[in-house]
Amino acid sequence: MRQARVITLVSLGVAWSTSVVGPGIGVLLETRPGWVVAGLVGVLLVGAAQAGALYAAVTPGRAQSRWDMALLAAALLSVPLLAPVAVGRWDTWAWVGAALVGTAPVLVRRRWWVVVPLVVAVAVAVSAEPVRALVVAGGVGSALALVHVLPVWLWDLVVQAQQGREARARLAVIEERLRFARDVHDLLGHRLTVIALKAELASRLAAVDGARAGAEADEVRVLAAAALSELREAVHGYRTVELDEQAAAVEQVLTAAGVRCTVTVPAGLPSAARELSWALREAGTNVLRHSRARWCTIDVVAGAGEVRLTVANDGATGARGLGSGLSGLAERLAQVGGMVRTGEEDGVFTLVATVRS
Repeated sequence: MRQARVITLVSLGVAWSTSVVGPGIGVLLETRPGWVVAGLVGVLLVGAAQAGALYAAVTPGRAQSRWDMALLAAALLSVPLLAPVAVGRWDTWAWVGAALVGTAPVLVRRRWWVVVPLVVAVAVAVSAEPVRALVVAGGVGSALALVHVLPVWLWDLVVQAQQGREARARLAVIEERLRFARDVHDLLGHRLTVIALKAELASRLAAVDGARAGAEADEVRVLAAAALSELREAVHGYRTVELDEQAAAVEQVLTAAGVRCTVTVPAGLPSAARELSWALREAGTNVLRHSRARWCTIDVVAGAGEVRLTVANDGATGARGLGSGLSGLAERLAQVGGMVRTGEEDGVFTLVATVRS
């Protein structure tokens, strides 16, 4: 995203420079002090508004509509301010028109931009030499527009790819939640139905056959205890999944989200390594939610009486300290003699978790 945005901004900077340099030459050629001041004001208004609009167009979260309106207003004001400047010697405003036409690949997606061709047409029509002004505004502007088509198109593709990546990440999390919900439903659905029926039967028998009602209530107690035990086993199995299985699941989710993932997990890990599944799951969640990582490495090393998990990615966003998830993870690992630490260096965020083997 950053590289595509920089390339697009550099390309659009050509159109911006045209809106400043072209009219600026006209201001330098102007000999009347009043029109020199008016020309400078016009150049500054158009340059500032266009720079803001172009920057906002390729910067998510910026107030694009405000800058668009500012550019429209500056374009309208620039006609009376710049059209008379150096008249007969330089087509001052025609260069503003060329810059506006060259900006079209970025701003044409907004409906109000249809006003700009009208502004250009009116300004060219009232100029001293309409044909030459039309060549500058239309010819140079069209050439600039062609130059900007490819970078802007690529920027749109990058934005769509980023949105698709985020959507895939959300879908992966939702699918995992649905899978667990289905498992719990399949596990408890039958038992809870039987419990409900027996509880209703015991309630009806309480007034007519106390002994049988008590037997039914005792069965309800046994079924509830069995259901609770099965639920605990299911949740425990979900939480203490083998580390290699968890690593494979995290790799699949990150890859689906567009993150290049490299996993190194040796075979024959001790049972204590299961506790690191929590750390790996938390690290994978952080990569998906709190970063814009392009790559992630997962490395597990066993030896010297401990198992160490290292997860690194290039999507660090300046996080300081431990968040609530990492704090809970640190407390959980401390209960089994483990620890977790995080660090950030040169834009790479690293999580290291260890447990005794």
